[in-house]
Amino acid sequence: MLLLAWKFIKFDRSKSIGIVTAIVISIFLIGQQLGLLGFLMGLMGNLVSNANLGERDIWVIENQTENVNVLNRIDQRYVQELRSINGVEQTYPILIVNCQASFLDGKTAGVSLVGSEAPIFITGPRQERIFEGRLQDLATPEALSAEFFNASSWKTVLYLNKPIEVNGKSARIKLITKKAQAFGGDFMYTTIENARYYGNLDPSTVSIISVRLKEGVNKEEVIARINSLYPKLRAWDVERLRNSTVKEILISSNMGMSFGTLVVFAMISGFFIIGLTLYSSALDRIKDYGTLKAIGAKKGYVNRLIITQAFLYAVFGFIIAMVLLLGFQQGVKNSGLFINFSMPFVAFLFGLTLLISIGGSLFAVRKISKLEPASVF
Repeated sequence: MLLLAWKFIKFDRSKSIGIVTAIVISIFLIGQQLGLLGFLMGLMGNLVSNANLGERDIWVIENQTENVNVLNRIDQRYVQELRSINGVEQTYPILIVNCQASFLDGKTAGVSLVGSEAPIFITGPRQERIFEGRLQDLATPEALSAEFFNASSWKTVLYLNKPIEVNGKSARIKLITKKAQAFGGDFMYTTIENARYYGNLDPSTVSIISVRLKEGVNKEEVIARINSLYPKLRAWDVERLRNSTVKEILISSNMGMSFGTLVVFAMISGFFIIGLTLYSSALDRIKDYGTLKAIGAKKGYVNRLIITQAFLYAVFGFIIAMVLLLGFQQGVKNSGLFINFSMPFVAFLFGLTLLISIGGSLFAVRKISKLEPASVF
């Protein structure tokens, strides 16, 4: 069957090249758009992903937002009050402040200072996202972190101990992170005292309270207890907060609709281009299919022959598309775009390729299944 299908493919090379090209374009566009969307969704929740959190940690924020990137400040006194709740082991204040960073070469950038208590640094950055320097170096006065990939957007050179100004006050870069970017902004990590100093804030407010629970405590019960005792606050499982943040941004920005529309149109166009090309190819070889039926080939055999051709087209097209996608992945890596083509994602793309190719072949299958052998002679 495979050998015969390969002979049919070679019979009309121009149409075969057209079908494979349509598959390559469709799958490349789908993989590219979904890969970019996955990267952006990761950035949306990076405040959580960069943090040094465990299974026993929950975050408490004010109750009017479900987006961790858009926070109102809450009273510092809640830090001590939450610590007295049954099941709570410790609480850590977190402060996020929008500031203006200025470099000695005249460049400026808007940044978000993420401050937490040393030496825990509950908001991170995590050890695997530290490129240069040590986390404990942030505990010194005027110490800040900077993101490696922000150097290109800031149009400056980043190095350890680089002097900068934040809101007109001197500071130094003591830590360089990598893959710790923010969505729609830039994170600079520091101590909560430094964040207050550069943000010109008094110590009466914080942005987030990180709550660490005791071993064996039911997390959902503590979350419900906090939400009932403090109606102005809302406690979150950190992973749910990250997911909620991604959902809120996708909906409010219409980003999900934009990427989804591109993917759907790539699928539809590929489906019909492949289907109509296979249909045209089947018409060109209608005598061959009629002859097969005339010499005793069953309808099911002929249908499988067409579907096998579609399968081979899918395999060839998918391999070429994946080579292009991997090239695209490597090409954008140096600019800070880390697109992850995991095995489940690759399997999804291959299944989608089969769906588009074999689904499109049903136009030809329907035509040939109605063919009477005598009509071709």
